[in-house]
Amino acid sequence: MALRAIADEGGLPPAGRARPELSLASDPPAVHSRLKRGLDVAGAAACLFVATPLLLLIALAIRLDSPGPILHRQPRCGYRGRSFVCLKFRTMHHGSDEGPHRRYVEGLVTGRAEKRNGDGVYKLVADERVTRFGALLRRTSLDELPQLWNVLVGDMSLVGPRPPLPYEVELYDERQHRRLTVKPGLTGLWQVSGRNQLSYRDMCELDLEYIRTWSHWLDLRILLRTIPVVFLNSGRAH
Repeated sequence: MALRAIADEGGLPPAGRARPELSLASDPPAVHSRLKRGLDVAGAAACLFVATPLLLLIALAIRLDSPGPILHRQPRCGYRGRSFVCLKFRTMHHGSDEGPHRRYVEGLVTGRAEKRNGDGVYKLVADERVTRFGALLRRTSLDELPQLWNVLVGDMSLVGPRPPLPYEVELYDERQHRRLTVKPGLTGLWQVSGRNQLSYRDMCELDLEYIRTWSHWLDLRILLRTIPVVFLNSGRAH
């Protein structure tokens, strides 16, 4: 998909002043937003119901694999930069240092990170903090299933930009802040267009393309394309 630039919407606020709430000049009509929310609730509830046996099996496997909580609760930035607790199945040893990931995220945002391990991916690989079962969960993206609850309660949508970390947002420029003008999603255009094979800048451009061209039809196409991407690991999840 060709990436099309989005016109600038003004500069940054002066130093020391709070950033105003972000907005889009072309927000979807309210009825569409309500319909999108309704589809999110129905889809997340249905997926949670169907996946309950799998969720319980994963929880048991995590408990047997390594000591620590089953869920990893992490602060993320959502719609208009509002903080929320993002849920994932724990894939790392409990109490692991977040320093390596933070440094790598900083490299991604600033463009200093390089593709790793000869796989052509922008991702931390061979991470000793990851448990044996956690590595499997990451490869299959099953660690993100608890985020269906985030969708159900309204923190996230089924489709949208991935929710960034607070220290990630601290490094954003004005253009990248526009990712926060919609709810973050469980999947999105980045996931079905190359995922970790793309640079951070490419990911942001795809997110802005999604925001600019949003429609229910686009959401449906992304959801359908997510299924083979997850099963075939075509985006090189690790």
